[in-house]
Amino acid sequence: MNIKYSATFKKQYKKSPKKIQEKVKERISLFVQDPTNQLLNNHALTGKFQGYRSINVTGDWRAIYSIRLDLKSKQEYYFELVGTHSQLYG
Repeated sequence: MNIKYSATFKKQYKKSPKKIQEKVKERISLFVQDPTNQLLNNHALTGKFQGYRSINVTGDWRAIYSIRLDLKSKQEYYFELVGTHSQLYG
């Protein structure tokens, strides 16, 4: 599985508390093992985020990603944003 991170994701990640950074690492590791794991609550988004998907990091924190094709037409998972529910959707 090919995972990439946007510059915005990296910036938001660095600004988040250390505990959240650890949770993000754990959840992305879990995502790599099984994107459909119930803990992730992996789901499609609507509205301004139509075409994107979200996974739960904690009760309030989310990571938003899209699925793209690389140059060899292989899927890559591109994590775009990470933040609290209100930061992302508010």
